[in-house]
Amino acid sequence: MPHDTILSAHPAPPSLALPYPLALGRAGLAGFPSPAQDYEGRTLDLNERLVKRPSATFYMNVTGDSMMRLGIHEGDLLLVDRSIEPRPGHILVAMVDGEITVKRYERLGNQPYLCSGNTRYAPIPLEDLDCQVWGVVRAVIHEYPV
Repeated sequence: MPHDTILSAHPAPPSLALPYPLALGRAGLAGFPSPAQDYEGRTLDLNERLVKRPSATFYMNVTGDSMMRLGIHEGDLLLVDRSIEPRPGHILVAMVDGEITVKRYERLGNQPYLCSGNTRYAPIPLEDLDCQVWGVVRAVIHEYPV
């Protein structure tokens, strides 16, 4: 899955604390929380929540459909951390034979593979390929059209 842009995170991102209600958003049918709970003075700064190591973090836009079943869609923004040691199950950004790709790292048998979230794409065996891991995906930002 090629990329559109790669941007480095700011080494000391400015604080941007936004309101963060105490109430949990329910995805199912349930009653509504009390409006009094909506604003209890809590705030959330996404830099503090998502960017653990600014000097090792970059952002990347996604193109393609190979990771849709894993919640990564065309146009999504990935937050990638270069300091995390890749383990099976992690979603990686890697350069494989000269092409940037986003795939889940898995071991099938005793062999390492990069696997997509779309059954149309076969797992990529890493045994004889030139593969450079750029980082582990920590977060996906998916915007809905408004």
